[in-house]
Amino acid sequence: MSLNAKALAPGTLVSLCDTNGNGIGTAMFNPQSLICARILSREISSTIDTSWIAARLVSALNLRNRMFQVPYYRLVHAEADGLPGLIIDRFDETCVVQLNTAGMELLSSNIIEALKNAISPKTILIQRQGSARMLEGLDAGPTDIIGNYSGPTRLEENGNTFLIDLLEGQKTGWFFDHRENRLRAALLSQGRRIADIYSYVGGFGLQGAVKGASEVLCVDRSKKALNLASKAAEISKVENRCQFLKADAFTALEDLSTHKERFGVVIADPPAFVRTKKDLKSGRRGYRKLAGLAARIVEQNGILCIASCSHHVDVKMFLEDVNKGVTDAKRNAIVLHVGGAAPDHPVHPALSESSYLKCLFLKLD
Repeated sequence: MSLNAKALAPGTLVSLCDTNGNGIGTAMFNPQSLICARILSREISSTIDTSWIAARLVSALNLRNRMFQVPYYRLVHAEADGLPGLIIDRFDETCVVQLNTAGMELLSSNIIEALKNAISPKTILIQRQGSARMLEGLDAGPTDIIGNYSGPTRLEENGNTFLIDLLEGQKTGWFFDHRENRLRAALLSQGRRIADIYSYVGGFGLQGAVKGASEVLCVDRSKKALNLASKAAEISKVENRCQFLKADAFTALEDLSTHKERFGVVIADPPAFVRTKKDLKSGRRGYRKLAGLAARIVEQNGILCIASCSHHVDVKMFLEDVNKGVTDAKRNAIVLHVGGAAPDHPVHPALSESSYLKCLFLKLD
């Protein structure tokens, strides 16, 4: 890398060429990041402005409109939608924008203008937090609000209504990637007791209740999240079949096992146990332990639904760790289904990290 390249400000737009001088494309350049260049266009003379970004947003919007009937989805999924480092989640007339690269930070005013042109949201929340920004050498900052926001926000998914806090909730406030996994778990829950571990605002558990689960226990460490789940249960008129427990997941599982509680469906959807490669050994032990504790409270011929959002742990690793945990619990399992992220989280074929979510459905004897 030349001295001139090192002197470029993080996020600077550059033209890339190979060693023979042939054009590769237009990219965002960051000398402070391990990924120094992120390609935006295969044309080296592309003008990256509001109109260019708007065209990408309209393309992403048209694709989502073909897949979903209601305007609740991930509108932009970074590289897979041709906008590296940009995440936009749509909640009807409100959008949450994550600026995760230096280039997108520099283009923020263009992004907001293009978003206004594409769908005219009443409110836009711009987030500047997260580990991805740290890797780009960017500082964290408070959420900027364009328009007015007063939570909680109502969300519709699979015909169910939820309440979320877009300012103080996790990530963008909701995890659209589990849309199809939540529906599958709900359909398996009819007439069964559900334990929704790491429930957050009740995404898995409440959908199961609406689909006819006999009883639902939502466990999470956040009282605020559980309060929102409780209010959503009232909206769906399933509050009489739902309980909410503020507790550490591992402690709750041990207590439930000690008291010989059994559930027809147990869902364990933890945060990433492996955030970096150095966490791989300890994180995999964590998945094994979680699977073992969860398996102990699954009734005979019941279902264990367990997920990992750690892209460093592939499907083969995760299945191996979960199977070890199930074996530790002296249970046998068969795999019914291996789920991934919903289609509003498309995968870039050259970026394995974009295929990060694994959700196993197992029947235990």
